[in-house]
Amino acid sequence: MEKIRTGYTYADVLLVPKKTPLNSRSEADVKTFFTKNIPLNIPLVSSNMATVTEHEMAISLAREGGLGIIHQFNTIEEQVEEVKKVKKSTSFVVDHPVTCNSNIDLQSALGIMSTHNITSLIVVDGIEVIGILTARDYQFETNMQKLVSSMMTPRERLITAEYGISFEDAKEILKKNRVEKLPLLENNQLKGLITTIDIKKHEAWPSSSRDSLGRLMVGAAVGVKDCLERARALVNAGVDVLVLDIAHAHSDLTIEKLKELKSNFPIDVVAGNIATADAAKDLILAGADGLKVGIGPSPVCTTRIISGSGVPQLTAIMDVVRVAKEYNIPVSADGGIKYSGDLSKAIAAGASTGYCGSIFSGTTESPGIIMFKDGRRYKRYMGSASYENNHERKENLDGKRYKQKLDIHVEGVSNLVEYKGPVSDIIQSMIKGLRSGISYCGARNIREMQINAEFIRITSAGWEESKSRGMKLSE
Repeated sequence: MEKIRTGYTYADVLLVPKKTPLNSRSEADVKTFFTKNIPLNIPLVSSNMATVTEHEMAISLAREGGLGIIHQFNTIEEQVEEVKKVKKSTSFVVDHPVTCNSNIDLQSALGIMSTHNITSLIVVDGIEVIGILTARDYQFETNMQKLVSSMMTPRERLITAEYGISFEDAKEILKKNRVEKLPLLENNQLKGLITTIDIKKHEAWPSSSRDSLGRLMVGAAVGVKDCLERARALVNAGVDVLVLDIAHAHSDLTIEKLKELKSNFPIDVVAGNIATADAAKDLILAGADGLKVGIGPSPVCTTRIISGSGVPQLTAIMDVVRVAKEYNIPVSADGGIKYSGDLSKAIAAGASTGYCGSIFSGTTESPGIIMFKDGRRYKRYMGSASYENNHERKENLDGKRYKQKLDIHVEGVSNLVEYKGPVSDIIQSMIKGLRSGISYCGARNIREMQINAEFIRITSAGWEESKSRGMKLSE
């Protein structure tokens, strides 16, 4: 009989402390890669779960230097809108400024602004810029039928700049002229817009994850059913990376869809979930730019119980990394990360990022309402394969309610998680813990941590010894 291997997860091991070269843990460099072409300033990615990542979560993760992956448990149009909200939230240059004609009235102009959630409009005649309508022009106006042409700042008084101007030069023009909007022109045609609000956002989050236009980066998940149609719409909306998210991704169908995505779109694709070296090699050869590891480690996943299949997460990461590093493909550890120490162990084992759901659930930015139960505040956290998530997805896609119980295969559960407040607090706490882990490994950065890392297996008593003990002063 073949010898049965032992699989390990985070609570089975500790990192052996080494002599550190750092004067302070804050010196540890946590820059990493999500895919072979997408760098991140912190190794945290929010999971594409319906109760974890929509635009608010994705914006917060990107501002901190990580990445949010918009879930696919909605219509294509809804997912696209979530991506657009992230892309429009901040940028160096607004690529397609909203415009209007000078012959519309104020009521119509305000309607356009409301639709796009903005406070100003560039006024054009055909393709030529002839003015700008800002809040200062209409803030005290009561006549809604008044024409834009009689209220706008005309072209001769308009402060503009040439398209392609540097960020610092644009900032100086805005400061010198005390204006908040700077239209960018090329042959008097509108090519872009720079605003003081976007400059302030850039300076407030200097480590944020941004694309070449200065917009926050965002990813989105696709499944196998409407894979190409959904991917095409997301790529057109400006998504930065696609995640081909399949519960058991080591399959002929996943490989086929991965090849289709790579042959149709010039975009990085992360494939998962997997737990073995063989799966890693097959998906890499099919074109994967990143891999997602995790079969059953999530607290709202019951795959290991229902199917009897899976690999303990630390062992799964090591097995996949062993192959992935030969091809320089980053690995994301998906599931089971409950503490910052778990993130340290996942990274030390070879993962480039932690792909997290539970630690981000229950925050202000996670989708869903805050509920009160027994004097405490909670939010829902649904497993992607839970009955509740699948029932709500079918209702959403079909546009109607189902009172009867549906025939759905379930490999997940739904929980209530305590409300945690802003996700930025969680992110900063996790990264501080990781920096501490890098220091204890005698390293300066993630790469050195992975080289220096030495794991020691611990007993259940060792794990109990690791936890806090005694009577807590507060929850």
